[in-house]
Amino acid sequence: MANRDYVFTSESVSEGHPDKICDRISDAIVDTFLAAEPEARCGVETLVTTNRVILAGEVRGPASITHDQLIEVAREAIREIGYEQENFHWQSAAIKCLIHGQSSDIAQGVDAAGNKDEGAGDQGMMFGYACRETPELMPAPIFYAHAILRALSEARHAGKTPLLGPDAKSQVTLQYVSGRPLRATKVVVSIQHSDRIETEEVRETVRPYVVSTLPEGWMCEEENFLVNPTGRFVIGGPDGDAGVTGRKIIVDTYGGAAPHGGGAFSGKDPTKVDRSAAYAARYLAKNVVAAGLAERCTIQIAYAIGVAKPLSFYVDTAGAADEQKLAAVLQELVDLSPRGIRTHLDLNKPIYRRTAAYGHFGRRPEPDGGFSWERLDLLDDLQRAF
Repeated sequence: MANRDYVFTSESVSEGHPDKICDRISDAIVDTFLAAEPEARCGVETLVTTNRVILAGEVRGPASITHDQLIEVAREAIREIGYEQENFHWQSAAIKCLIHGQSSDIAQGVDAAGNKDEGAGDQGMMFGYACRETPELMPAPIFYAHAILRALSEARHAGKTPLLGPDAKSQVTLQYVSGRPLRATKVVVSIQHSDRIETEEVRETVRPYVVSTLPEGWMCEEENFLVNPTGRFVIGGPDGDAGVTGRKIIVDTYGGAAPHGGGAFSGKDPTKVDRSAAYAARYLAKNVVAAGLAERCTIQIAYAIGVAKPLSFYVDTAGAADEQKLAAVLQELVDLSPRGIRTHLDLNKPIYRRTAAYGHFGRRPEPDGGFSWERLDLLDDLQRAF
């Protein structure tokens, strides 16, 4: 029998973390191409370091989108995050664009032609997960780790915390009893700050955002509330640590509470199943749990590059449902070819920049199609089937 009394930890990083700056820039470039041409292809990587940004990767889209335009897209992304520091400033950073055309060999495998449907943009296995630990059907540790940093980010953008900077990390450890989260046993927040304040003032500035984010009675004991444990975090962002697109894949998904196939999301157009199939798997798992068929659900989908049909489809509900029947029903409800996923979830839109921080999952579906994979529109079909 699985251990149901335990502690579990997840971390999040803010939009100003060096890796997340890169995710934001890469996804802003994807949005730029999709806004101009919904069928555009992008595989874009970004690297940031002290006052320097490098853009690389492959694209296929309108020739009217120039390197100079993409450099301005990157500058605007950095400005929106709020970087105006001496050693990383949206205006003065040196930005080099090395983006070039997509490989014809990859295009040949992915494009539809004749009787061949559009194939997957790469091989790989993607996972989706949902559970009843939060109303958003997300694991509680990652949900609250994200929520703490979002609250601090909103306060910074509103001018309420002028001495705090954009680079931050959080870590939340929760105690589980009988498989249910009960309270936080440890909370860690590391956040960039002005050299005009010391650690204790940073701690007291951060405290109300943590307390108000956690459910009532969940706050950990005082000695387990750690803020800037090194004692100082003035040098932050790319001046303190280099960043690269796609290095925070567990932050982006379920905080380690569920498997991850390995592929990153940011910088990729929706023909790349690393992204679109992971969204589809979350969509299916969330609807299974919301329909009352299981307390938690894990789904895996596997693909081969250039092949439209999934190689395998796996459902795990810990025995709560007839998993063989459930797998068949889900594949009847949603066409899991790359084209089928993009059509069902309406993914060929410029909706990706907003996903680059605070998690791709557990967010609210938006009127313009953002976070469409969080919809609960399969409930009636699933309940009828079972």
